[in-house]
Amino acid sequence: MKLTIIGASGSFPGPGSPASCYLITAEGPTPDGTGTKTWRVIMDLGNGSLGTLQRYMALDDIDAVLLSHLHPDHCMDLCGLHVAIRWNPYGWKGIHVPVHGPADTADRMATAYGLDPDPGMHPDFDFHHWQALVPVTVGPFTITPFPVRHPIDEAYALRVESTEIGPDGETVRRVLTYSGDTDTCDGLVEAARDADLFLCEAAFQEGRDDGIDGVHLTGRRAGQMASDAGARRLLLTHLPVWTDPLAASVEARETYAGDLAVAVSGVTYRV
Repeated sequence: MKLTIIGASGSFPGPGSPASCYLITAEGPTPDGTGTKTWRVIMDLGNGSLGTLQRYMALDDIDAVLLSHLHPDHCMDLCGLHVAIRWNPYGWKGIHVPVHGPADTADRMATAYGLDPDPGMHPDFDFHHWQALVPVTVGPFTITPFPVRHPIDEAYALRVESTEIGPDGETVRRVLTYSGDTDTCDGLVEAARDADLFLCEAAFQEGRDDGIDGVHLTGRRAGQMASDAGARRLLLTHLPVWTDPLAASVEARETYAGDLAVAVSGVTYRV
């Protein structure tokens, strides 16, 4: 399984990165079982991300979109994908791209684009509602949503599991956990339990944002969540332009002793 950082800027696009968007890829059987293919799944599609995503793949190769929650910096470019599907004069290879997200996803996206909810974007997307702790399967990926603490009706951390064949022919299970947006909570720790890579937001800063509860993590709190979960690697993300990546890393190092880095748009990691 590979993770490519499309957008890692928090709350709105920054000068070097779109808002939240992550491409995960893995080899797996084709839907008809007659061969193999590279499966491509998008976690979040925040504002500014759709353009950058096209540097790494054709839009009509998207196998599914996974939305952690419905704040614009995590979902708004679904409107642009709707245009790409609906109005491409040369046609669209895929049909009804699966979109997994909170229960209001279809109506919120229709409203954002000024569409009547019926039919809204239903002709373009196959909308599926997350059910807490109920896994869904997309090709070689199994995705389980864990409710987390953020000021919106539904917010989830996503635990993505895949299996691959190791160098000696053995089956190897890999786990990538994405925090979405959250403050500290038990659900986040369970989502990241023993993860090979924990992609975790760290939008806030110790001493600056202490009076704001239940919204975002600091680097220090992200590190603590990773330590509590036993995550093997920690990749900090969702840093807004006013949060210094070095400061976030220093904070995280106070509470986490494992492999640590800050997500950068355009970088690919093997999970």
